[in-house]
Amino acid sequence: MIKWVFLSAGARPVPHPVATPLVWATAFAGALTLVALHNALMGPDRPGPALAALSLLAALLGVWARFTAAPGIAVLCWLFLNGFAIPPAGTLTWTAPRDTLWLACLLTAALVGTVVARVAHARAAYRRVTAGGSL
Repeated sequence: MIKWVFLSAGARPVPHPVATPLVWATAFAGALTLVALHNALMGPDRPGPALAALSLLAALLGVWARFTAAPGIAVLCWLFLNGFAIPPAGTLTWTAPRDTLWLACLLTAALVGTVVARVAHARAAYRRVTAGGSL
């Protein structure tokens, strides 16, 4: 049974995701900052920790992003990872197994963040709507 509840009755709508260009700008700035910190603290010859940090950034950005922003987040993070976290710095290269894995990790992280946020918002909205009425 579906029970209609008006928003004026105290139920709040599910929050809208942040605009995609803003998420991508944050991914650009965040990836740049993380790779610069990684290079300053550990050096450019250890991409594993940089991949982990960028995956965490992608997941956090995914929390506020739309599903359609996830590929852009992954590509922006990969560009900084590939261009500056491995030698030679400033040169983009493509090594099929490695870079495919990196892109898959970053895309998965962004999508997981987005899915977690959507499920959490939907559950919270469901609780708010059903708390006032008896279903």
